Amino acid sequence: MKIARLTLSDRASAGIYEDLSGPEIERILTEAGFTDIDWHRHVMPDDRAEIETLLRSLCDQEKCQLILTTGGTGPSARDNTPEATRAVLDRELPGFGEAMRMRSFDKVPTAILSRSTAGTRGQSLILNLPGNPKAIGECLPMLIPAIKEAMRHLGE
Repeated sequence: MKIARLTLSDRASAGIYEDLSGPEIERILTEAGFTDIDWHRHVMPDDRAEIETLLRSLCDQEKCQLILTTGGTGPSARDNTPEATRAVLDRELPGFGEAMRMRSFDKVPTAILSRSTAGTRGQSLILNLPGNPKAIGECLPMLIPAIKEAMRHLGE
């Protein structure tokens, strides 16, 4: 199974701090029973054009069944992940973002500022996760059943 994880952070891509979000994604998926994974790992700046190009390539050429992004979903001018994601989707699945915001809101009231979304392109599922490893740990496990179900449908 091909799975891509994209850490979208100007500072992590510049080496200012270590990417902890990408490894957290891998840990959670492994614990959830995803096995025999061909990981495609990327750490890059939150540049909309570059993200769109990479997402298209991962879906269309690499045929990744699942693409998880982390970071770039806030309200700042450099947060471009949702726009880049929507630009490449065939179908949006907004319930993923809604569920994450609701899960996080009780703990962090500013979680409603997240613009995370998800959707499909061809047979690939793309999902925007928060940029904080702790938030990934709170949100991603609850999404696993829906991720598996979406991937099952996309593989038909």
